[in-house]
Amino acid sequence: MTDHIVHVKEVFDLMLKFQLYAKMSKCAFGVPKVEYLGHFISAEGVSTDPKKIITVSNWPLSNNIKQLRGFLGLAGYYMSFINGFGSICRPLYDLLKKDNFGWNEECTAAFEKLK
Repeated sequence: MTDHIVHVKEVFDLMLKFQLYAKMSKCAFGVPKVEYLGHFISAEGVSTDPKKIITVSNWPLSNNIKQLRGFLGLAGYYMSFINGFGSICRPLYDLLKKDNFGWNEECTAAFEKLK
């Protein structure tokens, strides 16, 4: 914990030097993990927000391009946690091409694998 206090002081000193300000209501000190941009950051590293994973897992099959874009946008936010994301998504991204929305079993398999 003393290292944390030293690091916080260093950050505050730099903020003061460069006239940067922080809103105290949005600060958290001495906590084991913080939520930031849909991720959790801790001493163990970066992990996903379980609520977002539940949202992806419960996403219904897409009936149109708008719904598919929504799903791919949310899933894409976590692409760094999914090995082979681009390869898995290829059939779904192909559906986004003009006049090409023809959902098939390959698309269903990709959709379910991402979930």
